[in-house]
Amino acid sequence: MKRSNGRHEARRGERGSVLAVSAIGMMAFLMATGLAVDVSHFYLVRTELQNAADAAALAGASALNGHAAGIDDANDFATQALNKYEFNKKTISADGLTVEYSRNLDSGYVTESAAKTDAQNIRFVRVSLPPSAVATTFSTMILGKAVDLSAKATAGMSVPLNIFCDYLPITAIDAEDGDPLRFQKGQTYTIRRPPGDFIEPGNYQILAIDGPGASDDRIGLGKGVRNCLPAGSTVQTKPGVSAGAVRQGINTRFGDYGGGLDPASYPPDTNVKENIDHDTYLNSRIAPGSGNYQPPTRYAGKDDRREVLIPLVKASEFSNGRDSVRIERFGLFFLKTKVGAGNGGEFEVEFIKYKTVQGRGGYDPGAGPVNPDLSIPVLYK
Repeated sequence: MKRSNGRHEARRGERGSVLAVSAIGMMAFLMATGLAVDVSHFYLVRTELQNAADAAALAGASALNGHAAGIDDANDFATQALNKYEFNKKTISADGLTVEYSRNLDSGYVTESAAKTDAQNIRFVRVSLPPSAVATTFSTMILGKAVDLSAKATAGMSVPLNIFCDYLPITAIDAEDGDPLRFQKGQTYTIRRPPGDFIEPGNYQILAIDGPGASDDRIGLGKGVRNCLPAGSTVQTKPGVSAGAVRQGINTRFGDYGGGLDPASYPPDTNVKENIDHDTYLNSRIAPGSGNYQPPTRYAGKDDRREVLIPLVKASEFSNGRDSVRIERFGLFFLKTKVGAGNGGEFEVEFIKYKTVQGRGGYDPGAGPVNPDLSIPVLYK
């Protein structure tokens, strides 16, 4: 009996040890589970922060245009893009957001004010988000009450493009081989001059790229064509003046609507003042109260709607009526005037020539020559 009582007492003591070990094990398991839950939450928040930084950097890079106003816009666009993201169901604070600029991808980043003095050479934007405190839920004993998370992203201009999108379905007449370059930076040109000035009668320089109808002209001139092409492509022209469709498409960019186009899809520019040059147009963003700034009267505007890509075609490519022509290259132009009420559908543009980010596009090694003055925004890191 005594021996039996001794074993009973030993087992009772063992039960106490097992209970203690089980309690410690359960606590360790709960702490590990809580740590895993918190780490997963941190990972999701870190991903959201990185997505916000990426979007802000791309938005900033999309504004680079070789001009001080582009640096201002880059800073504003980056902040606006950041504030579209949510952080614990709250707008991410832009307080402490750092936006820097550089000529080179990996070094030489400077502040906004310094970048303005070198705007023509700035190609990259780096966005750094300030540390954001993310509260712990289950692992406070291990990690503390909160963990600081931050993110950084760099975007900038792509390599020069040789695939072009969103251009107007209308041509400007380029110089023939051996002739001096026709288009010079800052010079004004009339698009769709009457036949006989450069080309044979029957051609009004409209291209049948998205379709043959007047509605295709109207939509393409208001928004840009859908089909992307390289320089050197052969496309069909369209006979007829189509002055109404040209007017209705181009003039949306000045807040003047007709032909059933919707301002939500075809917004006006933020500055619809006619007969100003491109530098004045860009400077008006810095000083919108000047006499060179005229906001649209009825609809919300969008920057750069008056900057358009136009295919350049040699006059020798044209003949009477419908024909196929070869696109020599693409040029970036600024719309100085909207299309008037006449029957010709003419409008004036200024040729732009410096590195800028414009629309969509890409690079294909087999697609022909690049345009060294045009690029698209690219996320680098």
